[in-house]
Amino acid sequence: MGLHRCRRACVRWCSDCCRPIRGLSDRSGALDCRVDKVDCVVIGAGVVGLAVARALALQGREVMVLEALDAIGTGTSSRNSEVIHAGIYYATGSLKARLCVQGKQLLYAYCAERGIAHRRCGKLIVATSKAQVAQLSAIIDQARANGVHDLQRLTRGQARALEPQLECMAALHSPGTGIVDSHALMLALQGDLEHAGGMVALNSPLASAKYTQDAITLIACDDTELRATTVVNAAGLRAPALASKFAGLDARHVPPSYYAKGSYFTLSGRSPFGRLIYPVPETAGLGVHLTIDLGGQAKFGPDVQWVDSPDDLVVDPARGDAFYAEVRKYWPGLPDGALIPGYAGIRPKIAPAHAAARDFLIQGPAEHGVPGLVNLFGIESPGLTSALAIGEYVVRLLSK
Repeated sequence: MGLHRCRRACVRWCSDCCRPIRGLSDRSGALDCRVDKVDCVVIGAGVVGLAVARALALQGREVMVLEALDAIGTGTSSRNSEVIHAGIYYATGSLKARLCVQGKQLLYAYCAERGIAHRRCGKLIVATSKAQVAQLSAIIDQARANGVHDLQRLTRGQARALEPQLECMAALHSPGTGIVDSHALMLALQGDLEHAGGMVALNSPLASAKYTQDAITLIACDDTELRATTVVNAAGLRAPALASKFAGLDARHVPPSYYAKGSYFTLSGRSPFGRLIYPVPETAGLGVHLTIDLGGQAKFGPDVQWVDSPDDLVVDPARGDAFYAEVRKYWPGLPDGALIPGYAGIRPKIAPAHAAARDFLIQGPAEHGVPGLVNLFGIESPGLTSALAIGEYVVRLLSK
């Protein structure tokens, strides 16, 4: 069955059998008024939403992904470090720990199978003070408790043998950490979804939703309605705001949103490092770390700046001064003028500044009482690494 797509990438009509396809109109981007029911709807076409949709479609479910914008993966999914995390830091037994460790294995296998560009380049976690050196043993213990057993403790000399430009007192080597082309990953997930009979409908913002007559009714911005048996709210930064518009969902189950902006600066010239370099982690994030892309370009970040809007994505060049100070703790040879403002992303936090980061919050009907609804809240790092595992988790949650 072929799908005709207009230039705005809206799902239109089946070109070979002339029956209506659940999708969008050609002008407003609203849902086709002839469409009234679909089995599964996933809201949000970021990496997690696409992974969930793919997992449901591979189970034989009829799946539509609704994306408010005009392309997939334009939010947090494309504004991060593109790192495949090992699963080192997270609280033992937490969803972050379990889904990261599982997701890492799934992601490496999937990338190899589908030919997605990636590299298991490894990471050094560097201690630049005596206080940080004292934390390394606890990091190793935490990693082992999470099922990560390949961390290696390095002396200063051993670390510098791997990365001669590095300065530290001691380090940990994580050989299982890597990098991935996140956009290629999302395109592959979309391709799998469509091959299994699902579809992505772009330019499709929702205004509200309600639970009625054993189905969830989704209401588009032009008041068009679509009924679904299953709805997965994978709207990322806007997941809590969207959930607050679900009539019938108790507001007590919707966490508040907090926005932790992270700015990145790129390095002028080629990176002197072949591995990722991370400082010992901070409370709100993993510190101003150095990552490389698949072309060898280095970037530094993200830092942490609490903001009021998820749309605050402009990098302030003045923040570069703090970047120089942080990076030179482990790379004192960073030249003046070498950092160029790059891009910024927003972490979808559900805990405020100065509070401990919360675990992924994945709610099913057993938690909130609305049949067929799954909410994904606070899917920050390691969301990219965990995406395939989150997809499998949601499938299991809905099968209970």
